[in-house]
Amino acid sequence: MWCHCRQVYLPMGYCYARRLAHTDSDPLVQSLRSELYVQSYQDIFWPAHRSNVCYRDVYTPHHPLLTLLFRALNRYESARVEKTRELAVSEILCQIQADEQFSDYISIGPISKAIQMLVVWHSEGPESSNFIKHVARLRDYLWLGTDGLKMQGTNGSQLWDTSFAVQALVEASQALDNSEEIGASLQIARSWLLDTQIKENPPNYEKFYRQANKGAFPFSTHDCGWIVSDCTAEGLKALLILETESRFRNVLLNTAQHQLLLDCVDTLLQMQNEDGGYASYERKRGGAFLEALNPSEVFGDIMIDYSYTECTSAVLQALLLFSKFCPEYRGREIAAALSKMEKFIRNRQRPDGSWEGSWGICFTYGTWFGLEALAAMGHFSEDLAVSKACQFLLGKQRSDGGWGEDFKSCTQRRYIEHNTSQVVNTSWAMMALIAAKWPNELVLEKGANFLVKNQLVNGDWAEEDIKGVFNKSCAIVYSSYKNLFPIWALSKWMIRINS
Repeated sequence: MWCHCRQVYLPMGYCYARRLAHTDSDPLVQSLRSELYVQSYQDIFWPAHRSNVCYRDVYTPHHPLLTLLFRALNRYESARVEKTRELAVSEILCQIQADEQFSDYISIGPISKAIQMLVVWHSEGPESSNFIKHVARLRDYLWLGTDGLKMQGTNGSQLWDTSFAVQALVEASQALDNSEEIGASLQIARSWLLDTQIKENPPNYEKFYRQANKGAFPFSTHDCGWIVSDCTAEGLKALLILETESRFRNVLLNTAQHQLLLDCVDTLLQMQNEDGGYASYERKRGGAFLEALNPSEVFGDIMIDYSYTECTSAVLQALLLFSKFCPEYRGREIAAALSKMEKFIRNRQRPDGSWEGSWGICFTYGTWFGLEALAAMGHFSEDLAVSKACQFLLGKQRSDGGWGEDFKSCTQRRYIEHNTSQVVNTSWAMMALIAAKWPNELVLEKGANFLVKNQLVNGDWAEEDIKGVFNKSCAIVYSSYKNLFPIWALSKWMIRINS
């Protein structure tokens, strides 16, 4: 089961097993019930509402097999074996305690975090040290956005954003011939990346169904501890780029830091799936048939960790860069892995030339990663697959020079035009065409002009529609994207025209 799914349903299982319920006499509970429900709480027949979900929210209806399984489990509950139940509860608590240690009480996301807190409150008490530690990490999930205080979907995207920022700023330095000011910033980023890299595997990680993660990188911070394949790849790429440019580092890597780069490569190699691709957090551990047991209703493809174009492309680029940095280390294995990844990328291309994105919106994002992977392997606009992808992007450029794709592309799984051009989509499309060495300069010039015209007087770009997504239907706000990617795209374009 996919780790996000696993970490949510573990504590939920405890809550159901113990039938957790708050006292009816609590004034706050009474007030909330009065506010939330359109009829008296006591008069609601809850079993009749077990599958009562607004039709607009149902993305994945329950499979008949799951409905049948629910009925069987409900019958089991009336004659359950208490000894077996206690063993299951004990195992749940053991798994939760392990995650507390591995993630420093952050957990993998806010939902699992909240339910884990509830379990600890019930099982250990509100004055217990573990519950107090949980409370102390609640602030990690709070984010003050432009429109108010919010709960984040993770404890941040620090590593992800920093890795992209490093790569963008390195190219900006080259485009502007300005290494002094940018270099000072990149030296600080390098130190942070080294600190964020995971130094050791979690103790007994296999017992707790975790992935070996020594040398890898998380999506957010070192404390969180949950590594991700593409975050590891982008973090490795950023460090390798900085190591090959002496102006961006103040000291050389020490022996331990260099060994961690090798450990990072080891971890990436063992994360490759049988199909040649890379999933997000872990290797694929089951078949797609498990989606028949998806109980969420609002999300798609949550039961296992699938291979993704973006993750595979990022790892391909990172391992290829590493093989040039350290050609004597596991060269044959890296070459074999690269070959499998290229095959996977080519197989995932759609008939219209695009690649579907799973973590960004959507076909623009996926096609950028697809073309970057093929370009890294030495395939440019003369290659049939590359040419088809470029033609796909060219067909989506708007009259103002920009590109704009709507979030509905993710839910409907087909390209849907946004009503306006978007700077982030435009940046992804430009970088894809530049990577492919598409020969038409006018197309890129129009895209660059769109980005420049939409830049604010303070150098910023305005906040646009959401550009991130997961599980097909859940949108993610990446506030840094509106600055990172235009800077990166314009820098690549300037380097191209200057050369």
